[in-house]
Amino acid sequence: GETGTGDVKYHHGAEGAFPTERGRAVTVTHSPNPSHLEFVAPVVDGRARAKQTQRRSAAPHFDPTAAVPIVIHGDAAFAGQGVVAETLNLGNLPGYDVGGTLHIITNNQVGFTTDIRDARSTRHASDLAKGFDVPIVHVNADDPEACLAAVRLCMAYRERFGGDALIDLVGYRRHGHNEGDEPAYTQPLMYARIRDLPTVRQRYAAALVEQGVLTAEEAESRFDAAYQHLVDIQQAFKGQAGSQVVLPDATERRIFPTHVIQTAVPAEQLVALNNQLLTWPADFHVHPKLARQLERRREALEGGEAAIDWAHAEALAFASLLVEGVPLRLTGQDTERGTFSQRHLVLHDVETGADYAPIQHVAGALAPFELHNSPLSELAAIGFEYGYSVAAPEALVLWEAQFGDFINGAQVMVDQFLAAGLSKWGQTTRLTLLLPHGYEGQGPEHSSGRLERFLQLAAENNLRIANCTTPAQYFHLLRRQARNERMRPLVIMTPKSLLRLPAAASRLEELAAGTFQPVIDDGVMSARAAEVGRVVLCSGKVYYDLMPEAEKLQDARPAIVRIEQLYSFPDQEIRQVLARYPNLREVAWVQEEPKNMGAWSYVAPRLRRLLPDGVALEYVGRPERASPAEGYPAAHAAEQSRIVGAALETRRPDGEPATMPLAGEGED
Repeated sequence: GETGTGDVKYHHGAEGAFPTERGRAVTVTHSPNPSHLEFVAPVVDGRARAKQTQRRSAAPHFDPTAAVPIVIHGDAAFAGQGVVAETLNLGNLPGYDVGGTLHIITNNQVGFTTDIRDARSTRHASDLAKGFDVPIVHVNADDPEACLAAVRLCMAYRERFGGDALIDLVGYRRHGHNEGDEPAYTQPLMYARIRDLPTVRQRYAAALVEQGVLTAEEAESRFDAAYQHLVDIQQAFKGQAGSQVVLPDATERRIFPTHVIQTAVPAEQLVALNNQLLTWPADFHVHPKLARQLERRREALEGGEAAIDWAHAEALAFASLLVEGVPLRLTGQDTERGTFSQRHLVLHDVETGADYAPIQHVAGALAPFELHNSPLSELAAIGFEYGYSVAAPEALVLWEAQFGDFINGAQVMVDQFLAAGLSKWGQTTRLTLLLPHGYEGQGPEHSSGRLERFLQLAAENNLRIANCTTPAQYFHLLRRQARNERMRPLVIMTPKSLLRLPAAASRLEELAAGTFQPVIDDGVMSARAAEVGRVVLCSGKVYYDLMPEAEKLQDARPAIVRIEQLYSFPDQEIRQVLARYPNLREVAWVQEEPKNMGAWSYVAPRLRRLLPDGVALEYVGRPERASPAEGYPAAHAAEQSRIVGAALETRRPDGEPATMPLAGEGED
């Protein structure tokens, strides 16, 4: 099954309905969280935003009273963890407003064993919030009525001003970090005092007895009854625990559907949608240069010479989903325009500065499109979108990085939520990450979306990973992700130079027919399959580096096969393609990335398992390196040229393999 390997008990989520004095029940949802506790903060806010947003019509309706996010922080973590500042910064932004989050710092005045003087450079644990104009209430955790007053004050502030409020709950931990810890090893004086302090319950009971509200006997009997109630619950739970533990099926089953999901859209519908996407009010003044670029999109669907580029196919996919009733949410760094000035879903009036998004005014749309630029944040921003997508499973939620390597800034969210959430908590989403990836000589951080990390995390059908090469493939991939009832996060290595490359364009009929192809065979050489002794396998943008040089070789070139879907691995499709070449002698995996990065380490053992007997497997790409790419254009060009040459030559004249020796291999 897919019940997963589980998590320690206090990291699981929970939900329950609790009656109020007014007779109404309030649903309380506790979000699953990893041991990086603070990292659940943006997830909670994202879940709240989804609950506050009505997505059943073309215009989203936002009601901040529909849900209240409450985030509980540690005092050391609130000051020390950067995700806190990133989350606070989201608070008042249009795409992330939740009407105010109630923050509570459980301030026990020690971070595990670390004293305050070693944990922060501020006087108070809560001082970070001052920079965001968040009101802060300091309250003594030993005074229950004062604590209740603090909560009421903060909730009144939220209701009146719609912003975050923070309670610094100053107390202590009686037993140290946990009941098995000995805190006196590191804080002997503090814990000598704590040992002599009565508990909060004892203090409050004594105060009520002194006020004549209760007798000492009544206070004690209430305590006994409450304690026994908890014991009964625990015993009942222990009685049924253990029988529910099921280990997962370790076999890798295909998570891209075996049944065909309808992703093609009739040509006449695409033309109609396209015309709407190119329509704006008569008094709206689009930048003349941009207007000419957009007009080419009309020509692409009206039989002109122009073809459909990447952003155009994306817009058509989005529009088609809206009229089918699929809510969309797209955020990211410069997403409205697109980092590479390719998307332009939001237009800006050159005379007034006003903006207008045609895609949010599509006639016949049955669902809304939330579209926002994000702040320069990966960690909190992805956490927010993950939380939103958990609470809005019917929506397609996408986040786009400015460049692929920026995903480094969200590694905790990727590792502990996206990749492991299903196995740990039974929680998954259809959150889609768009990570610009490809080697164009722009340096290390502008080349790699860290494909290798996602492939390393892929197991037990937890993710979908694709690196497609045409706008039509991207179109079908997005639509399939939105329409697939089997939810999983999708990671797409999106292109940069391919966004406008004529060779990478698609035609209307490719969107109006067919579906996503996990593997694309060589259309030319498969017609002369008997002449092929070498097949080159590749994924993504490097295909367009190989093809111009391959075409120069004409009939002497190898067959070049594209693997568009990397996880789950399309072994059946690859077998079928390779079986078409009866005289196959060697297969080369070609990639731009260094040997210790990219897909090689992942695909190599899988390819070896499915290659016919006697067929050799060869690696062609950069040698093992510490940095993803060269920083100098000339070095980049030399490496790309070497890779292409090595991929297309079976043997050099001296009979040696065409690939160069990989520098650094075998070194310590």
